[in-house]
Amino acid sequence: MKILQVVDGYGWGGTKEQVYLTTRELRKKGVDVHIALSFQYKEMVEKLRPYDVPVHFFENHLKNARYRFENYKRLIKIIEENRFDVVIGNSPHAFDYVRIAKIFLKTKPKIINVKRSGRLPSFLSKYLKYSAADRIVVVSKNVEKFLREKNFFPEKLVTIQSGIDLSRFKPNPEKAQLRKKLGLPLDKKIFINVANWNPQVKAQDKLLEAFAKANIPDSYLVFVGIDTDRHIETLSKKFGIKNAVGLGFRKDIPDLLNASDFFVLSSNLEGIAGALLQAMATGKVVLSTLAGGIDEYLVDGYNGFSVDVGDFESLKKKMIKISKMNEDQYRKISKNAVKTAQSYSIEKNAEKYIKLFEELLNEK
Repeated sequence: MKILQVVDGYGWGGTKEQVYLTTRELRKKGVDVHIALSFQYKEMVEKLRPYDVPVHFFENHLKNARYRFENYKRLIKIIEENRFDVVIGNSPHAFDYVRIAKIFLKTKPKIINVKRSGRLPSFLSKYLKYSAADRIVVVSKNVEKFLREKNFFPEKLVTIQSGIDLSRFKPNPEKAQLRKKLGLPLDKKIFINVANWNPQVKAQDKLLEAFAKANIPDSYLVFVGIDTDRHIETLSKKFGIKNAVGLGFRKDIPDLLNASDFFVLSSNLEGIAGALLQAMATGKVVLSTLAGGIDEYLVDGYNGFSVDVGDFESLKKKMIKISKMNEDQYRKISKNAVKTAQSYSIEKNAEKYIKLFEELLNEK
């Protein structure tokens, strides 16, 4: 079988991480998988180079890229010349390209859309865009249940939960040494949030406000992700606190997690929340809203702590609560968190994709 992963834009986040990991694992398992991306996306190229994944460039990621037909023409040519069996659109914008390209294809590859959140598309988008998919992959059972209830192509829905790289995300007991290396305070209880700056979805502004109100002694809140370095300083002044920092985009997430004590996720919308699973894999005590599919694995008081989406008063109270945990309580939650995360390996994710490819290609 010959597979094409299509991804738009560049930068890094949950979607790009999953595309990279899934592509890498499929390649390691012997699948002839290729990737199509923007000319500007050097980071994905570099990360996939050791695995000899064939790379095709189709998108010139300029302003209004989706309205530039030359991008579609390049993708059509790539698909036709390589005669792919399956083409995967890995985000709403990537699927825009795939959906339009399908109209002009002489070859007839199977089309997969990967839908990473439970956000319901408009009526027009549903029938003009998503109807073109042979399968719609969602990343949590909760999202699949919601979409089935809304009659969003229930016959096409398949759940393949996101995977994490357990070879990178694992406990490291050298917390003090990591803090020295990273320039983090040695004597503080460090809370960390990992998410690109997107307050409407990730609610980092509400998290910072809740942290300010919690006023936990000897505490420190670290935000990691694109543009957090631009916004957290301004918001910290607004809330009158000096114990929060935005580090911006970082590649050393495993070290930052292991240098911290607690991971906090305040999202309004999620799929499976890979960043939360990564934190659990490193043994952090986590606190999260139950957005998307998070309640499929996060059990309050067992392997972490949770609050309802939008309940920032409870988030504040639970931040205070976990900051007072003793070593035995912390160790017990941490052990259960690691055990839970180990069920979400990227290897299992890739195996499920291979099974889906085989099912699609066996259909008449």
